Amino acid sequence: MKLSQFKFDLPLNLIAQHPAKTREESRLMVVHRDTGKIEHKTFRDIINYFDDKDVMVVNNTKVFPARLYGRKEKTGAKIEVFLLRELNKPNRLWDVIVDPARKIRVGNKLYFGDNDELVAEVIDNTTSRGRTIRFLFDGDDDAFRKMLETLGETPLPKYIKRKPEEEDKERYQTVYAKYEGAVAAPTAGLHFSKELIKRLEIEGVKFAEVTLHTGLGTFRPIEVEDLSKHKMDAEYFRVDDFSTKIVNKAKLENRRICSIGTTTMRALESSVTAQGLLKAEEGWTNLFIHPPYDFSIANSLVTNFHLPKTSLMIMVCAFAGYDLTMEAYNTAIKEKYRFFSYGDAMIVL
Repeated sequence: MKLSQFKFDLPLNLIAQHPAKTREESRLMVVHRDTGKIEHKTFRDIINYFDDKDVMVVNNTKVFPARLYGRKEKTGAKIEVFLLRELNKPNRLWDVIVDPARKIRVGNKLYFGDNDELVAEVIDNTTSRGRTIRFLFDGDDDAFRKMLETLGETPLPKYIKRKPEEEDKERYQTVYAKYEGAVAAPTAGLHFSKELIKRLEIEGVKFAEVTLHTGLGTFRPIEVEDLSKHKMDAEYFRVDDFSTKIVNKAKLENRRICSIGTTTMRALESSVTAQGLLKAEEGWTNLFIHPPYDFSIANSLVTNFHLPKTSLMIMVCAFAGYDLTMEAYNTAIKEKYRFFSYGDAMIVL
């Protein structure tokens, strides 16, 4: 399929700027692949679509405060530094994106904090906007992390046209986040409260966890019309033995296995045996899922409403079918569903 087929017109007023009052109050569109039926519910109603021994698979990655604001040595020019990934913990080397990039060259020092509490040196150019920097910090790793927590900002996407607020530290994070490493939240999971998870567990629904540290590459614009030529940036993922056993038991018993989010789906599909079962694995995945694609593990999907022509929306089309997905998106616009990270959700059954 071609990239241009995944274009649609989205009114800007449907881009959610704040989360719903409570997590499970978001709206939920229910899309039935077998009949094409579309229902309109509230997210807490998701419990009605699952039975005893069904499985929900969640991504337990944790977002860290990846956006720093500093200044360049000598000139004092203001610089935004977006932390992407840590390359070498003992030496505190990080891949970052800088803005404005033209001002930042190898050898420059960058200062962060009102009293220059943190200093970094640029040691390499990686892309036009990418740099590798080394933080010059004498404390231990715990002290360094606390410094990043203090100086860093919740990395809300740029389409949220406001400064991060105190509530974002909690709401731009899933309630089950464990392992720090993501620069963007796995947004389908933002709708789950601890109370809703407990109610699902009481109903007999099992939860399995995987880890995929969402990077900015997931949201990088696709610049080729032929989807087969698009290359995804690699992201770290991990699937452990415990979750593998839960998922495979459900699969062998023909239970409902629901991937909570597209990042979870990428982790699952990156770790499949020749027999079509899930296997324990750890590594890096650059899997780009686009139609046509045969999914091996999950038979249902919870996801938010995504930007047109993105890898996220294209994956949903691969799972739900192109025509049904486009109908669901057109319906969402007509019914004024909220889009993107803090928006509403849909479940594809």
